[in-house]
Amino acid sequence: MRDKERLENILRHDKAIISEACEAAAVRDFAHVAEEYFELDGQMNFSVREERGKTMVLLTFRVTRVKNFTQLR
Repeated sequence: MRDKERLENILRHDKAIISEACEAAAVRDFAHVAEEYFELDGQMNFSVREERGKTMVLLTFRVTRVKNFTQLR
């Protein structure tokens, strides 16, 4: 079973569109921006996948509130 898990892990990384390091940096950067507008409640979910010949990036997260701020004029 251990070899099967190892092989699945290798195949998943081999097919990955984005490296783990790049994904971690993107999530960190997106969370930083999101925190300017929302109070985050938990972890951010991030995925990148190929769909119909195009790359789709999905980012989801829960918030406890939307921050109110006034627009500068």
